[in-house]
Amino acid sequence: MEFGLSLKDSEEGIRIDPSFAVYFEQKRWDDCIKECEKAIDIGRENKADYKFIAKAYARMGNVKVQEKNYQGAIKYFNRSLLEDRNPDIIKRKQEIEKILREQEELAYINPELAEQEKIKGHEFFQQADYPSALKHYTNPSDARLYSNRAACFIKLMEFGLALKDSEEGIRIDPTFVECYVHKGHALMAIKDFSQAMTAFSKALEIHPNNQEAMEGYQQCTIGSSDDSEEVRKRALADPEIQQILGDPSMCLILDQMQNEPLAIREHLRNPVIAQKIQKLMNAGIIAIHHV
Repeated sequence: MEFGLSLKDSEEGIRIDPSFAVYFEQKRWDDCIKECEKAIDIGRENKADYKFIAKAYARMGNVKVQEKNYQGAIKYFNRSLLEDRNPDIIKRKQEIEKILREQEELAYINPELAEQEKIKGHEFFQQADYPSALKHYTNPSDARLYSNRAACFIKLMEFGLALKDSEEGIRIDPTFVECYVHKGHALMAIKDFSQAMTAFSKALEIHPNNQEAMEGYQQCTIGSSDDSEEVRKRALADPEIQQILGDPSMCLILDQMQNEPLAIREHLRNPVIAQKIQKLMNAGIIAIHHV
């Protein structure tokens, strides 16, 4: 795709010093930018038509494209669009944004960079900063990172998103056990014990001694067969559960979660509260129904 400017183009659209075209042909990009900046300053001083200013910014964007500085190009196209919503500039900006996205995806496929990002993600995960960890688990071709993302979403109690990433990881690598385990945990959290057992069973087919899968399967068996009221009675007899439910601040949080479901996301940012909520969920005291 050609983003260059011809001599005719530089003379017709906006009265920039003729040296701009010479600089452009010589690929003297810094001088091109300076000429455009000078034209903008003169235009503003003389209260020129806003389209004059917009075209100057658009030319600066095109110069940045020639330099392959796509972020810089988008910055100038945005400034141009603030002056004039020219459809051609909107389209050009979208084209450059697409190129930039493709570059970023390719960068994550770079093994060294992908490994660096994964390490950063692990560091945030260990700090219980799951939203930040997610930002670094972004390699679109690595099943392990989809598994890591699913683990983050489970911690954030975004079970639908955990399922989605688990399934995408399975699609990429049908033999990656952890994706089945996370899928099982997400399904178990929304009380879909039958499908959770299927996920854990698949994990055990691949790795018969996987401890998480064995424990998950056993929990599903208990959860699907026990009378829910009996489960609650046993849970309420647990001193730790009693302590959580007897905490006035936790009672306020649980009440807020019931009346304002979206509030849970904010509370889960606190690892201590998140652990208590998870304990209540595992005991069957509360349930979060969203997929």
